[in-house]
Amino acid sequence: MGGIKDQDFVAPPSTCMDSSFPNNINNKRLYQIWKGRNKFLCGGRLIFGPDASSLVLSTFLIGGPALTFCIRTFSRLSNVDFLYSQTVLIVGLVLTLLDLIFLFLTSSRNPGIVPRNNRPPESDSTSNSTSSMEWINGATPDLKLPRTKDVFVNGYTIKVKYCDTCLLYRPPRASHCSICNNCVQRFDHHCPWVGQCIGVRNYRTFILFVTTSTVLCMYVFTFSLLHLLEEPGHIWTVMSHDVISVILIAYCFIAVWFVGGLSVFHFYLMSTNQTTYENFRYQYDKKENPYNRGMIKNIKEVFFSKTVPSLVNFREWVTEEDDDSALESISKKFGGDIIKSSMKVDLELGLFGKDGKPIPEMLQNLDYNGIEDSLKKDRGGKIDPLFLTPDQEDKYETGDSPVDDCGSDDGSHRTSSVVFHNRG
Repeated sequence: MGGIKDQDFVAPPSTCMDSSFPNNINNKRLYQIWKGRNKFLCGGRLIFGPDASSLVLSTFLIGGPALTFCIRTFSRLSNVDFLYSQTVLIVGLVLTLLDLIFLFLTSSRNPGIVPRNNRPPESDSTSNSTSSMEWINGATPDLKLPRTKDVFVNGYTIKVKYCDTCLLYRPPRASHCSICNNCVQRFDHHCPWVGQCIGVRNYRTFILFVTTSTVLCMYVFTFSLLHLLEEPGHIWTVMSHDVISVILIAYCFIAVWFVGGLSVFHFYLMSTNQTTYENFRYQYDKKENPYNRGMIKNIKEVFFSKTVPSLVNFREWVTEEDDDSALESISKKFGGDIIKSSMKVDLELGLFGKDGKPIPEMLQNLDYNGIEDSLKKDRGGKIDPLFLTPDQEDKYETGDSPVDDCGSDDGSHRTSSVVFHNRG
């Protein structure tokens, strides 16, 4: 869907285990150590958003009135035409069941999560970029990645952005959801009613869910109104005796404006091959949409194309990385010269000191390469122990000074140069 087949992006390699059973205790399922905020059920087979509890509320708002209508219709089977009432009852039950199924499929399916990288891409992989010269990490001269780069889709040049959280250049039409903390292919929006991101893999079921909800609201509204009109007597008298039908009419009248308007809006988006995110950002107001292939083909792409395969296998066995490997993988991102073994690193939150408190961002971004060697030496010409590594501190304390015994300026300069360059 949405031009994904025209993209050259592939899933980053993962540390997948070939065996179906872990060999040591460090091996876990990918969903168990996934850094997103998703909730997993059935061993990672069902993937929900962090606000999956809203699924219960949506189920109640749909199933409650619909089942009430079906029970009310069933109680009238003996009073009106049996075939007519039976048909109304069966259709109502089918619409309710379909609506709840589409709701569950939308909420529990992987929307198109893009696999994360363990480390930033190599700088030489972006050397052919002709886009933004705004560097991602200007404080680290050995790691300069452009904020955006150009890719070609259907003959058009598209700018893709670098994601600081997932450490990758997002595929075209992908965006990072701040609620789920994932990059999602063909990101449409995060729906609070289903508690899940809407992306390339669940957009079809989302459209079916919204459309079925609209039809169900109109269905319950129509036949609840007919129930009132079929009763003999004045309309106000009938309404006072059939309060349930009055409540259903009022409820569906209000709800249909919401789900009906949403259905019309998404039909427009399907016809023009846009996403909600792109439409709200006026992305194609001043330039041509490279994904628009005409209304018929756009609608066929949504409803009759094959579902895009998942880029992430959340049930695969992976080896949980040690803290040291995680430290090494992002040392360049935060400036390797200022990261010491006494610090801990969190991919999402940054650096932590010995006391467990986060290091201020200002100190993380400082460049220590320009500090003069004279500042690192005391007045006697020796190196200040504050700037020594742990191994060098041991030698310093035992009297085996790393500084040249002659104590001359030349010797001190040569030694200090060796000490600080070896740390890099």
